[in-house]
Amino acid sequence: MATDNTNPTTPTAPTPTPTTPSGDHRDHRDHHGPRRDGPGRGRRDGRGRFGQDQAESEFVEKIIAVNRVSKTVKGGRHFGFSVLVCVGDQKGRVGIALGKAKAVPDAVRKGLEKAKKCLITVPLNKGTIPHPFLGKFGASSVMLKPAAPGTGVIAGGAVRAIFEALGVKDLLSKRIGSNNPVNVAKATWDALKKLRGVGDVAKMRGLTPGQVIFG
Repeated sequence: MATDNTNPTTPTAPTPTPTTPSGDHRDHRDHHGPRRDGPGRGRRDGRGRFGQDQAESEFVEKIIAVNRVSKTVKGGRHFGFSVLVCVGDQKGRVGIALGKAKAVPDAVRKGLEKAKKCLITVPLNKGTIPHPFLGKFGASSVMLKPAAPGTGVIAGGAVRAIFEALGVKDLLSKRIGSNNPVNVAKATWDALKKLRGVGDVAKMRGLTPGQVIFG
């Protein structure tokens, strides 16, 4: 007698029916709206990171000189760095400062923070200074003279860095005496603080700008 070896059919389990969550178990995102990820979440009101970068981008930052300094103590010598920097908006405002720290990046950061706190406004006349002037500091003197359009900035070292940050396009200059970059920069700073525009001179003399120019 033949034996039937066919396996009986296995019953299929019923497919579970998905249940709809009740109102008490709704997704928490329904309460707060869709989550926003990515760069679109930055603040643009000037108080966040985006606004801070935009505010700082208006200044041109230049390093004039980096000096390595040391201090001798009982246990040996301690080394540090002194960095002279200048900042300007290339629209008539400029500032210089000296930053000191044990590392160059920290010294640069301190110098830039100080320079931004001591900005001065310099009167400019068609891309050059309004009149000649001689600035002095220590053993350094810097002669500044206005130049015709197209001349360019005839200067070097600290003087060129300061006037590029200031936004001057044409200038004649001559350094007299010591070539120490710190003294030269401060002599240039002394001259810039004493420059006067036509409006300032007219106000001091009680005249109109036309009377100052044409007599």
